[in-house]
Amino acid sequence: MDIRRITPDYAVSPQIAPEDVPALVEAGFRTVICNRPDSENPAELSARAMRAAVESAGLRFVENPVTHPTMTPERIAAQAEAMAGGPVLAYCASGTRSSILWSLAQAGRLPADEILAATARAGYDLSALRPRLGPAGA
Repeated sequence: MDIRRITPDYAVSPQIAPEDVPALVEAGFRTVICNRPDSENPAELSARAMRAAVESAGLRFVENPVTHPTMTPERIAAQAEAMAGGPVLAYCASGTRSSILWSLAQAGRLPADEILAATARAGYDLSALRPRLGPAGA
C-alpha cells in the first residue's frame, strides 16, 4: 500500500485491497473514499467488496467514483462532504484522481500555490489545474 499524505487528515493511495484494511485502522483512518469506478476493477476489488471490508473494520466507506470526464461540481462537493469525516484515505487507480478531487474541493479556500505544494509533496504534479484553483497567493 502506497499511502501519501496531502494533509494530516487527508491521504491518497492507489487501489487498496481488503487485506489492507487492518493497516488503515492502525494508521488511524476513520473514512475510506473510493474514487475508482467498478468498471476498472475485478470483482474482488469492487466498491461492494471494499465497503464490506472497510465497514466490518468499523470505518466509514464512501463511494464517489469518478473519471476525468465525470469530475463534476457535484462529485467535487460529494468528496468535500466525505472529507469531513477525517482522517480520510481516498483511493483510485494511482491516487491522482483522489488528489485532483481534494485540490478542486480546496479551490477558493486555500491559495493555489498552497494546494499545488501539498499535492507535489505527495508526489502529484497538478500544476495543470492552476487555472481552476484560483489566486496563487493568500
